[in-house]
Amino acid sequence: MYTGLIHSLGDVMMLSNIGVPGLILILVVALVIFGPNKLPEIGRAFGKSIREFKRATDGIADDIKDGLRDEIKEVKEEKVDLNK
Repeated sequence: MYTGLIHSLGDVMMLSNIGVPGLILILVVALVIFGPNKLPEIGRAFGKSIREFKRATDGIADDIKDGLRDEIKEVKEEKVDLNK
């Protein structure tokens, strides 16, 4: 029996309940590991990655909406043709 998916969903749920103390702990650990000079660079790279991901998902969503709009238009035109 494969439980990897259920386990990973549990991990996602756990991450959503971190809270402020957990975030502070994560930031302190990151500061100790990477140092104060490297941390802003990592933050910028992470922000760029998130923005690029958002652009990509928005583009995919727009393509799907356009495709559905075209399909609905075709179905309506076919419906009009059938009524003649």
